[in-house]
Formats: sequence, C-alpha cells, structure tokens
Amino acid sequence: MLLRLKIFRFDPEKDQGPYYQTFEVEADPMDRLLDCLNRIRWEQDPTLSFRMSCGHGVCGSDGMRINSICGLACQKLVRSYKEEVLIEPLPVFRVIKDLVVDLDSFFEKYFSIRPYFITKTIPPDTERKQFPEQHQQFEEAIRCILCACCTASCPVNQNKNTEDYVGPAALVRAFRYLFDSRDEGEEERIKLLDEKAMVWGCQTLWKCTEVCPKEIPITRQIGQIKRRIYERKNRDKTT
Repeated sequence: MLLRLKIFRFDPEKDQGPYYQTFEVEADPMDRLLDCLNRIRWEQDPTLSFRMSCGHGVCGSDGMRINSICGLACQKLVRSYKEEVLIEPLPVFRVIKDLVVDLDSFFEKYFSIRPYFITKTIPPDTERKQFPEQHQQFEEAIRCILCACCTASCPVNQNKNTEDYVGPAALVRAFRYLFDSRDEGEEERIKLLDEKAMVWGCQTLWKCTEVCPKEIPITRQIGQIKRRIYERKNRDKTT
C-alpha cells in the first residue's frame, strides 16, 4: 500500500519556524511506522531526524506523537492507519530538530525522586531477599522504559503554569521503590513525594495510562502513593 506521512520539520539553525512535509512510501501492512521513517531517511531525505535504537519497544527512544497520540513508532503497524499519518515530536519538550526533543528536563525530574535503593542496615553477604508476592507489588512498574510518552501526554505537564510538576514517569519509578520491601527509605521518600509538584500534582486524568506502551497502570500506582502518604501521616499521628 501507498502510505503518506505528514511529518513535523524544524531545524532551528536554518528554519524561521516549524512546518510540515509530506512523504509517500510503499509499505506492507505489517511494516512498522519506524520502518517507513527509516525508508524516508534512507531513500528520500537523509536530513530527517528522529531517535531510534532497538526497534522493538524496549529502549523507548522512538517516542513521538502519531495522529495526536503519543507512542512508539516501532510499535505502530501500517495496517492500523489509513492513507495519511501525522507524525510530530513529543509535546512539552523543546524541539532540537524535527522529531528529536530535548529530554534533559525529563531526566532531571526523574532523578529528583531518588530512583535508587535507600538502605540503612548492613548489606547481607549475598543479596537482599524478597518473597515473590512482595515483588508482585511493583512488578508492573519496572516495565517502564522512560520513553516519556506519559509525561508528554499529561495535561498537567502541558499546562505552562504547572511546569514544576515532576510528571507520571518519575512517579512510577518512585512507586517502584516506595513499595519495594528491600528499600528502607520510606520516611525520606514520603517526605519528598508529599508536595504539590510531586504526587499531589497529579489530577487523575488517566492520559498517562492510556498511552503507556508497556501498559503500566500509571494512574492507579500514583493513587497508591497518595494512599501510602495518607496512611503514614495517620500512623504518625497515633504514635
């Protein structure tokens, strides 16, 4: 089939403003949109810029907005679209060139939630053991590949008046450590997360969950963080 891709283009070094360019490629219905983008870059316009790496939904590098919905180009099949597909960079972030965006702010917020184990006891000789049922509490969260699709789709992040909001991707990683039985930093984590720019910035709009390429129940997990904070505060009041 002949597929038409209308692609956002912008090179800040030479363009006065962004514009859209249309390309046509011959594609098999089982081809991925990433295959089509590669074909355009190899055969029609080598200046087209976008990120990619594994091509199998593992690295998360090819996040972009496809027909106004954020997702991974390597997961989207041609057969799911009609004649024309609109391809744009992830919103929220500054465009570096074409479909490549600056993710520095995304990772700064991610690292702000302390995405690592906080331990206070002496390490055991082997590993810190955990029962399977304890692992299941956060098993879904560790599927996150930091593609930024959830953060880019979040209406709170899209609001310029709430730029300090840490975003759903960071909160999913915070959930992963807060509910890990091996972590010993609950007090520090709750104090960190109990802020308007952190967990209370979430307005439960579900957009993050809708677009997550790994089908993580992001909104529910953020709700569980809120509940853990509430329970911890009530426990502290009674002790």
